Amino acid sequence: MGIEVRDLFLLSPQLGMAAVAVAVVLLDLLVKRKPLIVVVALLGLLIPLVASVTLWDVVNRQGAEVAFNGSLVVDEFALFFDFLIVGVLALLLLAGTEYVERFSPHQSEFVGLVLLSGAGLMLLPAAADLITIYVALELASLPVVALAAFLKAQNSSTEAAVKYLLLSAVSSAVLLYGFAFIYGATGTVRLFPGEGMEPSIAQALRAGGDGPFGGAAVMAGAVLATAGFGFKLSMVPFQMWTPDVYEGAPTPVVAFLAVASKAAAFAVVMRLFYTALGPASADWSLMFAGLAVATMTVGNVVAIAQSNVKRLLGYSTIAQAGYMLIGVASVAARTPGTTDDALGVSSVVFYLGGYAAMNLAAFFAVIAITNRTGDDTIDGLAGMSKRAPLLAGVLAFAVLSLIGLPPTVGFMGKLFLFNAAVSADLWWLAVIGVLNSVVSAYYYLNIVRTMFLRPAEDDTRIGAPIPAQVALAVTSAGVLVLGLWPGGLWAFAQTAAGGLLG
Repeated sequence: MGIEVRDLFLLSPQLGMAAVAVAVVLLDLLVKRKPLIVVVALLGLLIPLVASVTLWDVVNRQGAEVAFNGSLVVDEFALFFDFLIVGVLALLLLAGTEYVERFSPHQSEFVGLVLLSGAGLMLLPAAADLITIYVALELASLPVVALAAFLKAQNSSTEAAVKYLLLSAVSSAVLLYGFAFIYGATGTVRLFPGEGMEPSIAQALRAGGDGPFGGAAVMAGAVLATAGFGFKLSMVPFQMWTPDVYEGAPTPVVAFLAVASKAAAFAVVMRLFYTALGPASADWSLMFAGLAVATMTVGNVVAIAQSNVKRLLGYSTIAQAGYMLIGVASVAARTPGTTDDALGVSSVVFYLGGYAAMNLAAFFAVIAITNRTGDDTIDGLAGMSKRAPLLAGVLAFAVLSLIGLPPTVGFMGKLFLFNAAVSADLWWLAVIGVLNSVVSAYYYLNIVRTMFLRPAEDDTRIGAPIPAQVALAVTSAGVLVLGLWPGGLWAFAQTAAGGLLG
Protein backbone atom coordinates (compact mmCIF):
# COMPACT_ATOMS: atom_id res chain seq x y z
CA MET A 1 0.00 0.00 0.00
CA GLY A 2 1.29 3.44 -0.86
CA ILE A 3 1.05 6.73 0.94
CA GLU A 4 -2.39 8.31 0.71
CA VAL A 5 -3.43 11.95 1.04
CA ARG A 6 -5.26 11.01 4.24
CA ASP A 7 -1.99 9.77 5.73
CA LEU A 8 -0.32 13.10 5.03
CA PHE A 9 -3.29 14.92 6.57
CA LEU A 10 -2.97 12.86 9.76
CA LEU A 11 0.74 13.65 9.86
CA SER A 12 0.19 17.36 9.17
CA PRO A 13 1.26 18.71 12.62
CA GLN A 14 4.66 17.04 12.37
CA LEU A 15 5.06 17.94 8.69
CA GLY A 16 4.09 21.53 9.48
CA MET A 17 6.69 21.75 12.23
CA ALA A 18 9.41 20.36 9.94
CA ALA A 19 8.37 22.74 7.15
CA VAL A 20 8.67 25.74 9.48
CA ALA A 21 12.16 24.55 10.50
CA VAL A 22 13.29 24.35 6.87
CA ALA A 23 11.70 27.71 6.06
CA VAL A 24 13.55 29.38 8.94
CA VAL A 25 16.90 28.09 7.72
CA LEU A 26 16.21 29.17 4.12
CA LEU A 27 14.96 32.56 5.26
CA ASP A 28 18.36 33.25 6.74
CA LEU A 29 19.73 33.44 3.19
CA LEU A 30 17.30 36.21 2.26
CA VAL A 31 17.08 38.56 5.25
CA LYS A 32 19.69 40.57 7.08
CA ARG A 33 17.60 41.35 10.17
CA LYS A 34 18.19 38.24 12.23
CA PRO A 35 15.51 38.99 14.89
CA LEU A 36 12.97 38.55 12.09
CA ILE A 37 13.82 34.84 12.07
CA VAL A 38 12.38 34.31 15.56
CA VAL A 39 9.24 36.23 14.59
CA VAL A 40 8.76 34.05 11.51
CA ALA A 41 9.31 30.91 13.61
CA LEU A 42 6.69 32.03 16.13
CA LEU A 43 4.17 32.77 13.39
CA GLY A 44 5.08 29.49 11.70
CA LEU A 45 4.08 27.57 14.82
CA LEU A 46 0.51 28.46 13.94
CA ILE A 47 0.74 25.84 11.17
CA PRO A 48 1.20 22.78 13.44
CA LEU A 49 -1.18 24.36 15.98
CA VAL A 50 -4.00 24.77 13.45
CA ALA A 51 -3.31 21.28 12.09
CA SER A 52 -3.56 19.83 15.61
CA VAL A 53 -6.81 21.68 16.31
CA THR A 54 -8.27 20.39 13.04
CA LEU A 55 -7.28 16.82 13.86
CA TRP A 56 -8.70 17.17 17.36
CA ASP A 57 -12.08 18.02 15.82
CA VAL A 58 -11.79 15.07 13.43
CA VAL A 59 -10.91 12.63 16.21
CA ASN A 60 -13.75 13.88 18.41
CA ARG A 61 -16.23 13.29 15.59
CA GLN A 62 -14.86 10.12 14.02
CA GLY A 63 -12.63 8.52 16.65
CA ALA A 64 -8.94 7.68 16.54
CA GLU A 65 -7.37 6.97 13.17
CA VAL A 66 -4.24 5.17 12.01
CA ALA A 67 -2.01 6.11 9.09
CA PHE A 68 0.91 4.76 7.09
CA ASN A 69 -0.26 1.15 7.33
CA GLY A 70 -0.63 1.26 11.09
CA SER A 71 2.67 3.02 11.88
CA LEU A 72 1.01 6.18 13.18
CA VAL A 73 -2.03 6.71 15.40
CA VAL A 74 -3.88 9.99 15.82
CA ASP A 75 -5.95 10.15 19.00
CA GLU A 76 -6.59 12.56 21.87
CA PHE A 77 -3.52 11.31 23.72
CA ALA A 78 -1.11 12.09 20.87
CA LEU A 79 -2.78 15.43 20.12
CA PHE A 80 -2.53 16.55 23.75
CA PHE A 81 1.24 16.33 23.48
CA ASP A 82 1.17 18.09 20.11
CA PHE A 83 -0.48 21.06 21.83
CA LEU A 84 1.94 20.86 24.76
CA ILE A 85 5.07 20.77 22.60
CA VAL A 86 3.91 23.60 20.30
CA GLY A 87 3.13 25.73 23.36
CA VAL A 88 6.49 24.98 24.96
CA LEU A 89 8.38 25.86 21.77
CA ALA A 90 6.48 29.15 21.38
CA LEU A 91 7.27 30.18 24.94
CA LEU A 92 10.91 29.13 24.59
CA LEU A 93 11.36 31.24 21.48
CA LEU A 94 9.78 34.21 23.24
CA ALA A 95 11.85 33.89 26.40
CA GLY A 96 15.09 33.12 24.56
CA THR A 97 14.93 35.95 22.01
CA GLU A 98 17.74 37.89 23.68
CA TYR A 99 19.74 34.78 24.59
CA VAL A 100 19.71 33.50 20.99
CA GLU A 101 21.58 36.65 19.92
CA ARG A 102 24.68 35.03 21.41
CA PHE A 103 24.68 32.59 18.52
CA SER A 104 25.06 35.25 15.82
CA PRO A 105 25.28 34.69 12.89
CA HIS A 106 23.78 31.22 13.42
CA GLN A 107 20.43 32.10 14.99
CA SER A 108 18.48 30.47 12.16
CA GLU A 109 20.36 27.19 12.54
CA PHE A 110 19.63 27.20 16.28
CA VAL A 111 15.92 27.88 15.82
CA GLY A 112 15.68 25.37 12.95
CA LEU A 113 17.28 22.60 15.00
CA VAL A 114 14.93 23.27 17.92
CA LEU A 115 11.93 23.02 15.59
CA LEU A 116 13.22 19.82 13.93
CA SER A 117 13.71 18.22 17.33
CA GLY A 118 10.20 19.38 18.20
CA ALA A 119 8.86 17.58 15.11
CA GLY A 120 10.46 14.36 16.36
CA LEU A 121 9.00 14.87 19.82
CA MET A 122 5.53 15.36 18.31
CA LEU A 123 5.94 12.12 16.39
CA LEU A 124 6.82 10.06 19.47
CA PRO A 125 3.39 10.00 21.20
CA ALA A 126 1.75 9.15 17.85
CA ALA A 127 4.11 6.27 17.02
CA ALA A 128 2.17 3.02 16.64
CA ASP A 129 4.98 0.53 16.11
CA LEU A 130 8.46 -0.05 17.52
CA ILE A 131 10.25 1.05 14.35
CA THR A 132 8.45 4.41 14.27
CA ILE A 133 9.22 4.95 17.95
CA TYR A 134 12.93 4.45 17.29
CA VAL A 135 12.99 6.72 14.22
CA ALA A 136 11.09 9.47 16.06
CA LEU A 137 13.41 9.21 19.04
CA GLU A 138 16.48 9.67 16.86
CA LEU A 139 14.89 12.59 15.00
CA ALA A 140 14.27 14.27 18.35
CA SER A 141 17.70 13.46 19.84
CA LEU A 142 20.24 14.20 17.10
CA PRO A 143 19.48 17.95 16.76
CA VAL A 144 19.95 18.33 20.53
CA VAL A 145 23.58 17.23 20.19
CA ALA A 146 24.31 20.23 17.97
CA LEU A 147 22.17 22.53 20.13
CA ALA A 148 24.11 21.62 23.27
CA ALA A 149 27.38 22.69 21.60
CA PHE A 150 26.21 26.13 20.45
CA LEU A 151 28.18 27.99 23.12
CA LYS A 152 31.43 27.50 21.22
CA ALA A 153 33.45 29.77 23.50
CA GLN A 154 32.79 27.51 26.48
CA ASN A 155 34.52 24.14 26.72
CA SER A 156 31.71 22.94 28.97
CA SER A 157 29.26 23.32 26.09
CA THR A 158 31.30 21.08 23.80
CA GLU A 159 31.74 18.61 26.65
CA ALA A 160 27.99 18.60 27.24
CA ALA A 161 27.35 17.86 23.55
CA VAL A 162 29.86 14.99 23.48
CA LYS A 163 28.42 13.44 26.64
CA TYR A 164 24.91 13.71 25.30
CA LEU A 165 25.93 12.20 21.96
CA LEU A 166 27.75 9.21 23.47
CA LEU A 167 25.18 8.39 26.12
CA SER A 168 22.31 8.96 23.68
CA ALA A 169 23.92 6.50 21.26
CA VAL A 170 24.32 3.90 24.01
CA SER A 171 20.75 4.35 25.23
CA SER A 172 19.42 4.06 21.66
CA ALA A 173 21.35 0.81 21.19
CA VAL A 174 19.96 -0.58 24.45
CA LEU A 175 16.45 0.47 23.45
CA LEU A 176 16.78 -1.16 20.04
CA TYR A 177 18.07 -4.34 21.67
CA GLY A 178 15.02 -4.37 23.93
CA PHE A 179 12.74 -3.93 20.93
CA ALA A 180 14.48 -6.89 19.28
CA PHE A 181 13.62 -9.06 22.29
CA ILE A 182 9.98 -7.98 22.16
CA TYR A 183 9.77 -8.63 18.42
CA GLY A 184 11.49 -12.01 18.79
CA ALA A 185 9.04 -13.10 21.48
CA THR A 186 5.85 -11.82 19.83
CA GLY A 187 6.66 -11.81 16.11
CA THR A 188 5.29 -8.29 15.63
CA VAL A 189 6.29 -4.66 16.10
CA ARG A 190 2.77 -3.23 16.10
CA LEU A 191 1.25 -1.53 19.12
CA PHE A 192 -2.27 -1.57 17.64
CA PRO A 193 -4.21 -4.29 15.80
CA GLY A 194 -5.75 -3.46 12.46
CA GLU A 195 -7.92 -5.06 9.84
CA GLY A 196 -5.78 -7.03 7.43
CA MET A 197 -2.63 -6.39 9.50
CA GLU A 198 -0.46 -8.62 11.64
CA PRO A 199 -1.50 -9.02 15.30
CA SER A 200 -0.42 -6.44 17.86
CA ILE A 201 2.13 -7.09 20.61
CA ALA A 202 -0.66 -7.22 23.21
CA GLN A 203 -2.58 -9.81 21.19
CA ALA A 204 0.54 -11.95 20.89
CA LEU A 205 1.12 -11.72 24.65
CA ARG A 206 -2.44 -12.76 25.42
CA ALA A 207 -1.95 -15.73 23.09
CA GLY A 208 1.03 -16.84 25.15
CA GLY A 209 3.98 -15.36 23.22
CA ASP A 210 6.18 -17.33 20.88
CA GLY A 211 7.56 -20.47 22.49
CA PRO A 212 8.34 -21.43 26.11
CA PHE A 213 10.77 -18.52 26.61
CA GLY A 214 8.43 -15.88 25.23
CA GLY A 215 7.54 -14.42 28.65
CA ALA A 216 11.16 -14.13 29.74
CA ALA A 217 12.13 -12.51 26.43
CA VAL A 218 9.32 -9.95 26.71
CA MET A 219 10.36 -9.10 30.26
CA ALA A 220 13.98 -8.73 29.14
CA GLY A 221 12.81 -6.49 26.31
CA ALA A 222 10.73 -4.40 28.71
CA VAL A 223 13.70 -3.93 31.06
CA LEU A 224 16.02 -2.94 28.20
CA ALA A 225 13.41 -0.58 26.75
CA THR A 226 13.02 1.02 30.17
CA ALA A 227 16.78 1.51 30.35
CA GLY A 228 16.76 3.10 26.89
CA PHE A 229 13.92 5.46 27.73
CA GLY A 230 15.45 6.07 31.16
CA PHE A 231 18.07 8.25 29.48
CA LYS A 232 15.40 10.56 28.08
CA LEU A 233 13.50 10.61 31.37
CA SER A 234 16.62 11.36 33.47
CA MET A 235 15.67 8.30 35.48
CA VAL A 236 18.05 6.80 38.03
CA PRO A 237 20.42 5.05 37.33
CA PHE A 238 20.49 6.56 33.81
CA GLN A 239 20.62 10.20 34.93
CA MET A 240 24.40 10.64 34.94
CA TRP A 241 24.37 12.92 31.88
CA THR A 242 21.78 15.36 33.21
CA PRO A 243 23.73 17.69 35.57
CA ASP A 244 26.73 18.03 33.25
CA VAL A 245 24.65 18.68 30.13
CA TYR A 246 22.36 21.08 31.99
CA GLU A 247 25.36 23.05 33.27
CA GLY A 248 27.20 23.22 29.93
CA ALA A 249 24.41 23.56 27.37
CA PRO A 250 22.68 26.88 26.52
CA THR A 251 19.90 27.53 29.03
CA PRO A 252 17.07 27.53 26.40
CA VAL A 253 18.27 24.08 25.28
CA VAL A 254 18.23 22.93 28.90
CA ALA A 255 14.65 24.17 29.31
CA PHE A 256 13.70 22.36 26.09
CA LEU A 257 15.23 19.11 27.36
CA ALA A 258 13.67 19.47 30.79
CA VAL A 259 10.13 20.02 29.54
CA ALA A 260 9.39 19.08 25.93
CA SER A 261 11.75 16.10 25.71
CA LYS A 262 10.62 14.70 29.04
CA ALA A 263 6.93 15.07 28.19
CA ALA A 264 7.27 13.20 24.89
CA ALA A 265 9.36 10.48 26.54
CA PHE A 266 6.74 9.88 29.22
CA ALA A 267 4.05 9.80 26.54
CA VAL A 268 5.76 7.08 24.52
CA VAL A 269 6.57 5.06 27.66
CA MET A 270 2.91 5.04 28.64
CA ARG A 271 1.91 4.22 25.07
CA LEU A 272 4.32 1.29 24.88
CA PHE A 273 3.80 -0.18 28.34
CA TYR A 274 0.05 0.32 28.58
CA THR A 275 -1.00 -0.42 25.01
CA ALA A 276 1.55 -3.05 23.99
CA LEU A 277 2.78 -4.58 27.25
CA GLY A 278 -0.42 -4.15 29.25
CA PRO A 279 -1.04 -7.91 29.55
CA ALA A 280 2.29 -8.17 31.42
CA SER A 281 1.66 -5.17 33.68
CA ALA A 282 2.00 -7.23 36.85
CA ASP A 283 5.63 -7.83 35.91
CA TRP A 284 6.61 -4.18 35.44
CA SER A 285 4.50 -2.42 38.06
CA LEU A 286 6.97 -2.90 40.91
CA MET A 287 9.86 -2.13 38.55
CA PHE A 288 8.52 1.36 37.93
CA ALA A 289 7.64 1.80 41.61
CA GLY A 290 11.23 1.00 42.59
CA LEU A 291 12.59 3.32 39.91
CA ALA A 292 10.29 6.10 41.14
CA VAL A 293 11.67 5.78 44.68
CA ALA A 294 15.29 5.74 43.51
CA THR A 295 14.82 8.60 41.05
CA MET A 296 13.09 11.10 43.31
CA THR A 297 15.31 10.26 46.29
CA VAL A 298 18.62 10.57 44.43
CA GLY A 299 17.49 13.73 42.64
CA ASN A 300 16.40 15.48 45.83
CA VAL A 301 19.30 14.41 48.04
CA VAL A 302 22.07 15.24 45.56
CA ALA A 303 20.44 18.58 44.68
CA ILE A 304 21.10 19.77 48.24
CA ALA A 305 24.85 19.92 47.59
CA GLN A 306 24.67 21.91 44.34
CA SER A 307 26.04 25.45 44.04
CA ASN A 308 25.23 25.99 40.33
CA VAL A 309 21.60 26.88 39.69
CA LYS A 310 21.48 25.01 36.35
CA ARG A 311 22.91 21.85 37.94
CA LEU A 312 20.41 22.22 40.77
CA LEU A 313 17.55 22.47 38.29
CA GLY A 314 19.03 19.41 36.56
CA TYR A 315 18.73 17.35 39.72
CA SER A 316 15.33 18.92 40.27
CA THR A 317 14.14 17.52 36.93
CA ILE A 318 15.45 14.10 37.98
CA ALA A 319 13.37 14.29 41.16
CA GLN A 320 10.32 15.52 39.22
CA ALA A 321 10.68 12.51 36.89
CA GLY A 322 10.52 10.33 39.99
CA TYR A 323 7.20 11.86 41.00
CA MET A 324 5.80 11.23 37.52
CA LEU A 325 6.99 7.62 37.66
CA ILE A 326 4.61 7.21 40.61
CA GLY A 327 1.79 7.72 38.13
CA VAL A 328 3.33 5.28 35.64
CA ALA A 329 3.62 2.65 38.38
CA SER A 330 -0.02 3.31 39.26
CA VAL A 331 -1.00 2.67 35.64
CA ALA A 332 0.66 -0.73 35.86
CA ALA A 333 -1.03 -1.57 39.16
CA ARG A 334 -4.44 -0.44 37.92
CA THR A 335 -7.72 -2.27 38.32
CA PRO A 336 -8.79 -2.98 34.72
CA GLY A 337 -12.25 -1.88 33.69
CA THR A 338 -12.79 0.56 36.58
CA THR A 339 -12.41 4.30 36.99
CA ASP A 340 -8.98 3.58 38.52
CA ASP A 341 -7.97 2.34 35.10
CA ALA A 342 -7.47 5.89 33.82
CA LEU A 343 -6.44 7.59 37.06
CA GLY A 344 -2.72 6.87 36.71
CA VAL A 345 -2.57 8.04 33.09
CA SER A 346 -4.64 11.17 33.79
CA SER A 347 -2.47 12.12 36.78
CA VAL A 348 0.75 11.85 34.75
CA VAL A 349 -0.71 13.83 31.85
CA PHE A 350 -2.00 16.53 34.23
CA TYR A 351 1.35 16.74 36.01
CA LEU A 352 3.21 17.05 32.71
CA GLY A 353 1.03 20.02 31.76
CA GLY A 354 1.54 21.70 35.13
CA TYR A 355 5.22 20.78 35.18
CA ALA A 356 5.68 22.56 31.85
CA ALA A 357 4.30 25.79 33.33
CA MET A 358 6.26 25.78 36.59
CA ASN A 359 9.54 24.50 35.17
CA LEU A 360 9.48 26.92 32.23
CA ALA A 361 8.74 29.79 34.62
CA ALA A 362 11.82 28.85 36.65
CA PHE A 363 14.06 28.47 33.60
CA PHE A 364 12.82 31.68 31.98
CA ALA A 365 13.64 33.65 35.12
CA VAL A 366 17.09 32.03 35.25
CA ILE A 367 17.67 32.82 31.56
CA ALA A 368 16.77 36.49 32.08
CA ILE A 369 18.99 36.82 35.16
CA THR A 370 22.06 34.89 34.03
CA ASN A 371 21.98 36.43 30.56
CA ARG A 372 22.64 39.81 32.23
CA THR A 373 24.92 38.71 35.09
CA GLY A 374 26.84 35.91 33.37
CA ASP A 375 26.81 34.06 36.71
CA ASP A 376 25.13 30.64 36.91
CA THR A 377 25.81 30.10 40.63
CA ILE A 378 23.16 30.23 43.34
CA ASP A 379 25.26 32.88 45.13
CA GLY A 380 24.89 35.01 42.00
CA LEU A 381 21.15 35.27 42.79
CA ALA A 382 21.86 37.20 46.00
CA GLY A 383 19.85 40.39 46.28
CA MET A 384 17.75 39.71 43.20
CA SER A 385 14.63 40.77 45.11
CA LYS A 386 15.95 44.34 44.84
CA ARG A 387 17.85 44.13 41.56
CA ALA A 388 15.11 42.27 39.66
CA PRO A 389 11.95 42.04 41.82
CA LEU A 390 9.79 40.70 38.97
CA LEU A 391 12.23 37.95 38.02
CA ALA A 392 12.90 37.05 41.65
CA GLY A 393 9.17 36.85 42.34
CA VAL A 394 8.54 34.57 39.35
CA LEU A 395 11.46 32.28 40.26
CA ALA A 396 10.33 32.10 43.90
CA PHE A 397 6.75 31.29 42.86
CA ALA A 398 7.99 28.61 40.44
CA VAL A 399 10.13 26.84 43.04
CA LEU A 400 7.25 26.91 45.54
CA SER A 401 5.20 25.11 42.90
CA LEU A 402 8.01 22.60 42.34
CA ILE A 403 7.95 21.86 46.09
CA GLY A 404 4.21 21.27 45.81
CA LEU A 405 2.81 24.04 48.00
CA PRO A 406 -0.70 25.46 47.50
CA PRO A 407 -2.16 27.33 45.70
CA THR A 408 0.11 26.28 42.83
CA VAL A 409 -0.33 23.68 40.10
CA GLY A 410 2.53 21.69 41.64
CA PHE A 411 0.36 21.03 44.70
CA MET A 412 -2.59 19.84 42.62
CA GLY A 413 -0.34 17.74 40.38
CA LYS A 414 1.23 15.89 43.29
CA LEU A 415 -2.18 15.48 44.88
CA PHE A 416 -3.45 13.71 41.76
CA LEU A 417 -0.30 11.54 41.48
CA PHE A 418 -0.39 10.48 45.13
CA ASN A 419 -4.13 9.80 44.88
CA ALA A 420 -3.50 7.54 41.88
CA ALA A 421 -0.87 5.63 43.89
CA VAL A 422 -3.20 5.16 46.87
CA SER A 423 -6.03 4.03 44.56
CA ALA A 424 -3.66 1.43 43.08
CA ASP A 425 -2.73 0.11 46.58
CA LEU A 426 0.69 1.76 46.33
CA TRP A 427 0.13 3.93 49.42
CA TRP A 428 3.73 3.40 50.54
CA LEU A 429 4.90 4.97 47.28
CA ALA A 430 2.73 8.02 47.96
CA VAL A 431 4.24 8.33 51.46
CA ILE A 432 7.77 8.24 50.05
CA GLY A 433 6.74 10.89 47.52
CA VAL A 434 5.48 13.18 50.31
CA LEU A 435 8.71 12.70 52.29
CA ASN A 436 10.77 13.54 49.20
CA SER A 437 8.74 16.71 48.70
CA VAL A 438 9.71 17.73 52.24
CA VAL A 439 13.39 17.11 51.45
CA SER A 440 13.14 19.15 48.25
CA ALA A 441 11.92 22.16 50.23
CA TYR A 442 15.44 22.59 51.66
CA TYR A 443 17.23 23.34 48.42
CA TYR A 444 14.31 25.08 46.71
CA LEU A 445 13.82 27.47 49.63
CA ASN A 446 17.57 28.09 49.67
CA ILE A 447 17.09 29.81 46.30
CA VAL A 448 14.33 31.98 47.77
CA ARG A 449 16.44 32.79 50.83
CA THR A 450 19.40 33.78 48.67
CA MET A 451 17.31 36.12 46.51
CA PHE A 452 15.38 37.81 49.30
CA LEU A 453 17.58 37.72 52.40
CA ARG A 454 21.17 37.94 51.16
CA PRO A 455 22.55 41.34 50.08
CA ALA A 456 23.73 41.87 46.52
CA GLU A 457 27.33 42.77 45.69
CA ASP A 458 26.09 44.85 42.75
CA ASP A 459 23.02 47.09 42.93
CA THR A 460 22.58 47.38 39.15
CA ARG A 461 18.97 46.79 38.17
CA ILE A 462 18.20 43.84 35.94
CA GLY A 463 15.28 43.69 33.55
CA ALA A 464 13.97 41.40 30.86
CA PRO A 465 13.02 42.16 27.26
CA ILE A 466 9.33 42.42 26.46
CA PRO A 467 9.07 38.98 24.76
CA ALA A 468 10.62 37.36 27.83
CA GLN A 469 8.22 39.26 30.08
CA VAL A 470 5.31 37.88 28.06
CA ALA A 471 6.64 34.33 28.46
CA LEU A 472 7.16 34.87 32.19
CA ALA A 473 3.62 36.25 32.56
CA VAL A 474 2.06 33.31 30.68
CA THR A 475 3.92 30.63 32.64
CA SER A 476 3.39 32.34 36.01
CA ALA A 477 -0.31 32.74 35.29
CA GLY A 478 -0.43 29.08 34.32
CA VAL A 479 1.12 28.04 37.64
CA LEU A 480 -1.43 30.07 39.59
CA VAL A 481 -4.56 29.54 37.50
CA LEU A 482 -4.05 25.79 37.15
CA GLY A 483 -3.47 25.60 40.89
CA LEU A 484 -6.65 27.49 41.77
CA TRP A 485 -8.73 26.00 38.93
CA PRO A 486 -7.30 22.62 37.92
CA GLY A 487 -10.58 21.41 36.45
CA GLY A 488 -9.87 22.55 32.90
CA LEU A 489 -6.49 20.83 32.61
CA TRP A 490 -7.78 17.78 34.50
CA ALA A 491 -10.67 17.38 32.04
CA PHE A 492 -8.20 17.76 29.15
CA ALA A 493 -5.94 15.13 30.79
CA GLN A 494 -8.85 12.73 31.23
CA THR A 495 -9.80 13.13 27.58
CA ALA A 496 -6.19 12.42 26.57
CA ALA A 497 -6.09 9.39 28.87
CA GLY A 498 -9.31 8.16 27.28
CA GLY A 499 -7.57 8.26 23.90
CA LEU A 500 -4.77 6.06 25.23
CA LEU A 501 -7.09 3.63 26.96
CA GLY A 502 -9.40 3.41 23.97
